[in-house]
Amino acid sequence: MRESTSMTLQERIAGRLADRIVKGELQPGEWLRQDAIAAEFTTSHVPVREAFRRLESKGLVQSVPRRGVRVADLDEPSIVEITRMRAALETLAMRVAMPLIQDTDIAAATAAIERANRAVDIEEWERCNREFHEAISRPCAMPRLLQTIDELHVARLRYMYATAHETDWDPQSQEEHCQILDAIRQQDVTKACACIERHILDSVEILINALRDRQRTVKVPVEI
Repeated sequence: MRESTSMTLQERIAGRLADRIVKGELQPGEWLRQDAIAAEFTTSHVPVREAFRRLESKGLVQSVPRRGVRVADLDEPSIVEITRMRAALETLAMRVAMPLIQDTDIAAATAAIERANRAVDIEEWERCNREFHEAISRPCAMPRLLQTIDELHVARLRYMYATAHETDWDPQSQEEHCQILDAIRQQDVTKACACIERHILDSVEILINALRDRQRTVKVPVEI
């Protein structure tokens, strides 16, 4: 998560914890201790509890009555939900953005594809992937829509990191990015929307199969 000087303390705490959850530094089922987190950020429990609420609203943690807060599990229904929502909302953003996309937006998307081709790891590639999607969605100028899409990307990214060893995350996605950009250059709204919807929905089966492969080898934390 990107930090800015205008962020509140609870936003910074939530952002850093979200980053650790997404990257797998905090594992599914792991308990988050308010005392330890408050001490880390030199604060009281109040902003920590607010940070937990923010993370829970994003589906990254789960509040368990009389037990505390734990990192949410990685599960197949969540993959399906996240992907279907992304497909619907990014298609909407594409439809609205198309008449407003400028040469500078196309250039930014093209540069993101070129940098992704040189990426050496999932973190670098994913940063380029986000830049591509942002370049073609941002012109829609719908801040609430863009914020929701951004949150869905964060939720999806957790599965990308978790299954990076089981998936071939680069070639097919890059080819589909080029197809989307070609449709944008042709100013073909119908084709561009169809391409981006298919591009996003195609990832469901890949991620589910990769998650199943991961779950065969990763031990789930024992409840105590």
